[in-house]
Amino acid sequence: MSDNNYPWKHHRRFNAYAQYFKRHFGERVQKLSIDAGFTCPNRDGLVARGGCTYCNNESFNPSYCTPDKSVGQQIQEGIEFHGNRYRRAEKYLAYFQAFSNTYKPLSELKKIYAQALDVPGVVGLVIGTRSDTIDEEKLEYFAELSKSKYVIIEYGIESCYDESLVKMNRGHNFENTKKAIQLTHDYGVKVGGHMIFGLPGETKEMMLAEAKILSKLPLDTIKFHQLQIIRGTAMAKDYLVNPDSYNFFELDEYVDFIVEFVSQLNPNFVIERFAGEVPPRFLAGPSWGRIRNDQILNKIEKLMEEKDIWQGKLYV
Repeated sequence: MSDNNYPWKHHRRFNAYAQYFKRHFGERVQKLSIDAGFTCPNRDGLVARGGCTYCNNESFNPSYCTPDKSVGQQIQEGIEFHGNRYRRAEKYLAYFQAFSNTYKPLSELKKIYAQALDVPGVVGLVIGTRSDTIDEEKLEYFAELSKSKYVIIEYGIESCYDESLVKMNRGHNFENTKKAIQLTHDYGVKVGGHMIFGLPGETKEMMLAEAKILSKLPLDTIKFHQLQIIRGTAMAKDYLVNPDSYNFFELDEYVDFIVEFVSQLNPNFVIERFAGEVPPRFLAGPSWGRIRNDQILNKIEKLMEEKDIWQGKLYV
């Protein structure tokens, strides 16, 4: 590998989330998903209705995660859930995942987040949201909280192209996303991003070009998803009517693409996930079968090794 002094280079060929957490906390930390009953401004009519065309939160919410339970109850059940399935962790991050988790007045947000931080073992917050539901008042709060707790705001970027954002009914443009990411960084709060690859109308060249666009943003972490058609969504309905407008990645094609993409990506970005995994019962379009994310990761790392590629090798 290169002699560039990347702090992660002796572990993996990319800046891996697991190693990042180990460096930061010195031990395993488990994220616990929470559905605190939020909505989104493109659902309630503030900017649009219907929500994002690809979105069905049921497809990724764990069984314990329902808004009829208190935040504290969801966390306790999440601890039990993960303790039964995996090696038990001693520290936890409350992951406010469903919908837009800054889309309430700050006074209400403080009460919701406090419920999570009051649970023993919870050392911080991961807050999934949209760029148009954040402001300086909220960021002042997060900046102060960051002095004693781990806090990261994860924005749904999804695409760097406004045409795609319009098609998916996001209700904001990419410029709005860039401004929110920069402002969050300026306040000293960690910031993450989420991307979808394979959106209708986007070519491979367009998607690869996003590596350079994203690399200029002050992101700490990033997640990647291949496009999947989820039952009960507007996109699923559109796919039935216009299947020819969709061009899905085959698995090996996606692995090739990701390796090429990552070679051009800012090496300082921590990559949390390379692909999305949805229970088969939620899928309404082509899939890669029952292959798990760890198997996809193995394919990606094997190809990176074969091609002598690492994150940022071609980064300029």
